Amino acid sequence: MKVAALYDIHGNLPALEAVLSKLELETPDVLVIGGDVVPGPFPVETLELLQSLSIPTHFLLGNAEADVLSYWQTGISHGLSARANEEAQWLVAKLSGKQLEFLATWSDTVTLELKGLGKVLFCHATAMSNTLVFTHNTSEEKVARFFTSTDAETIICGHTHMQFQRSVAEKLICNAGSIGMPFGKNGAHWLLLDEAAHFKCTDYDYAKAAQLICQSDYPDAEEFASGNVLSTPTQEEALAFLERLELAQEG
Repeated sequence: MKVAALYDIHGNLPALEAVLSKLELETPDVLVIGGDVVPGPFPVETLELLQSLSIPTHFLLGNAEADVLSYWQTGISHGLSARANEEAQWLVAKLSGKQLEFLATWSDTVTLELKGLGKVLFCHATAMSNTLVFTHNTSEEKVARFFTSTDAETIICGHTHMQFQRSVAEKLICNAGSIGMPFGKNGAHWLLLDEAAHFKCTDYDYAKAAQLICQSDYPDAEEFASGNVLSTPTQEEALAFLERLELAQEG
């Protein structure tokens, strides 16, 4: 079985379309959509496209979808920042009732069996939480604690928008990276799994995508286009930011 793991799309429709075009050649048997699909310039269109696919697809709840559902159901959002809370409110106003109901059906994790990789657990951030931050620099002891609740041999995660692979406590952990808001270099970053994990980076027309984004009604359109499409944070900048988040969570 071949699985494509598409994480952190962040409403970047042109990037998603480019990856789906590549998948026509790769012909995966299953898609796993790893959460944080809707925050970004084209949430409605991105969901519509994913729901139109004929391939079997599993959807995981990202921290952004959890924020949206919280605000929709209670009027209160518990986002990682004030900006995240504002975006949750914008998304509730933007998405249809049926789309919000669809988000409410998404799972926290999904487990598949793959030859060569064994039992594979897919989660947004960790097996315990969709908000916890760790990187390839995080101590093995700390990372191992995040996954003590699962007997899976392989873990596929996202959330931190940076691809990496490491072995911790006899588990292979792969971060699929981000399709819509990658860290380190331009492109739509994703993961293809068969008997091994293959990191992918798909180019697309960044200038055209940026133009479309700036024409959208997304509140942070120009910042998104300039900082996540035309250019991206460097690996050093991203790691510094993520390590600050990691320390804040420990406190």
